[in-house]
Amino acid sequence: MRIKKAIIPAAGLGTRVLPASKAMPKEMLPIVDKPAIQYIVEEAVKAGITDILIITNRGKGIIEDHFDYAIELENMLEKRGNTAVLNEVRKPAELANIYYIRQKVTRGLGDAVLRAKEFVGDEPFAVLYGDDVIVGEIPAIGELCEAYEKYGKSVVGIKEVPDELLVKYSSLKTERLDDKIHSVTDMIEKPSLDKKFSNFSVLGRCVLNSEVFEILERIPLGAGGELQLTDAMAEISRTKGMTGVEFSGTRYDMGNKFGILKANIEVGLNHPEIGDELKKYIKEISENF
Repeated sequence: MRIKKAIIPAAGLGTRVLPASKAMPKEMLPIVDKPAIQYIVEEAVKAGITDILIITNRGKGIIEDHFDYAIELENMLEKRGNTAVLNEVRKPAELANIYYIRQKVTRGLGDAVLRAKEFVGDEPFAVLYGDDVIVGEIPAIGELCEAYEKYGKSVVGIKEVPDELLVKYSSLKTERLDDKIHSVTDMIEKPSLDKKFSNFSVLGRCVLNSEVFEILERIPLGAGGELQLTDAMAEISRTKGMTGVEFSGTRYDMGNKFGILKANIEVGLNHPEIGDELKKYIKEISENF
């Protein structure tokens, strides 16, 4: 079954990147010339997803504005004949059918996903974490959708991470099936190192069956006193099994100051307008440090 619906949870407070996120949602922080969340939406669209629900909260109306038309600005650009910029400004409003719902109380990723129950219905759906931008020729969520169609199980995007990050993310019990495909039979959120299964962790992407909502409605709060999506996926992995995909592309953690800098530098180096100039600049300043 083709995946046509996606959820982007974007209700987090962005405390790791304060004060930048005090007045601007971290999802709107730019990577060169586009906000982070546009990269995520474009990835979903490239994978064939047509309907996207963005989970927001108070103070994030700027996200809705970005994916809307800006009539006055567009009229001005049209009058000036600036067609290239006009097309870029209009593009976000024409990417997909985008809907919004608020998570009125920030109670974790699981609670944010649960807000999407009516939107999803009985269909399988993709989840693209609002903190994670993945840049590559092949859309990462598309690789997960292909695995869902092939194996018929819920799918998680995974990578190996060092111990210092594993305790902040999750740990998966896996068995390799193919070059980049794994069978996942258990997982734990934010484990202590003595309880880890492996150094594989869920990073930013998953495809889930609607059964996850029934689980989220009955499981207790988990790590941090929040409703954890990982806890629901752990139950699915233990009872029915899941598929893990080592996705291609480079992941940038946009909830992390260094991740934001890396994204801007690496995307900037490949940007057709500024790439050469940026390479020259980095070479010049590196001689002074």
